[in-house]
Amino acid sequence: MRTVTKIAAITLALDQASKFLVVQMLDLGSRQSIDVFPPWFNLRMAWNRGINFGLFSDTGGLMRWLLILMAVAITTGIWIWIRRQPHNRWVKLSAGLLIGGAIGNVIDRVYYGAVADFLNMSAPGFANPYSFNVADIAIFVGAIGLVFFTGREKTP
Repeated sequence: MRTVTKIAAITLALDQASKFLVVQMLDLGSRQSIDVFPPWFNLRMAWNRGINFGLFSDTGGLMRWLLILMAVAITTGIWIWIRRQPHNRWVKLSAGLLIGGAIGNVIDRVYYGAVADFLNMSAPGFANPYSFNVADIAIFVGAIGLVFFTGREKTP
């Protein structure tokens, strides 16, 4: 469990530090965009009140609390599942990423009322309208890792 806790804590710290830097220190909330390495990498402020790609974002304040509750329930379920049986280091790493990222987005929803998304990657001739954050990356990589690495343990 130490591995899961350490990875979750590191992921959460990186996520919250990046959000503080971009939203507060660079004032991206007011500036709305900063071209870093156009068109490949830019900072574009987006407040996501829904789920992926802003789905269900227009359903009001109730959705905020439902998403918080759902994230806490999923995180708790993964935590309990990881504790109950032995897993290899890749499963623990994946679980830590997913848990840390989920907690990072929950903190955003509680503090800001929405998830702070700001990373934007496009290409010449293609302007990607969507932004994401460090927590989103961790959740995605963690979920993919759990799919690929779970069940590969040797049965005792």
